[in-house]
Amino acid sequence: MIKELIVVEGKDDIAAVKRAVDAHIIQTSGLGLEEKTYEIIQNAVERTGVIVFTDPDFAGEKIRRMINDRVSGCKHAYLPRDEGTKNGNIGIENASPEAIIKALEDVKTVVEGEAIHTSESIGKLGLLYGNNAKAMREKTGEALGIGYANGKQFLQRINAYQISEEVLLKAVNKIKEKV
Repeated sequence: MIKELIVVEGKDDIAAVKRAVDAHIIQTSGLGLEEKTYEIIQNAVERTGVIVFTDPDFAGEKIRRMINDRVSGCKHAYLPRDEGTKNGNIGIENASPEAIIKALEDVKTVVEGEAIHTSESIGKLGLLYGNNAKAMREKTGEALGIGYANGKQFLQRINAYQISEEVLLKAVNKIKEKV
């Protein structure tokens, strides 16, 4: 059983996560987060911990940010877009139990600290600009377990999770070898 409370967006996400793992799960009901939900999340952070596991889409990222802005100390799990897409619909409810387990095993925690990376440094790696920058960020984000993000969000995530230059470079080089 996973000890942390898992926060997902909807009922179908709860069903998908329950097929994969034994855990306590609550839903945000989409973007309509109520004060009561924030209180439950805050209390759980202090008692058991919380894993925010939202859909790999715009709404999911917005919900993740809304929770982060109000409650500190949450862990984050990211599902790769291709693992959660079915018939053009993106969501955790579309993921296999194996993909959900993998995402939950690779949770990330925001670490307070000085920024390691800059726009310039990730730009030199081909993650910010150029023809393949979006694809490189998507594949690198998947390899690092931080999900897809635009350039600005990608930089924020790798700094928030204190991903070292060495780890980032290794992931980028591995992806470039496959191309």
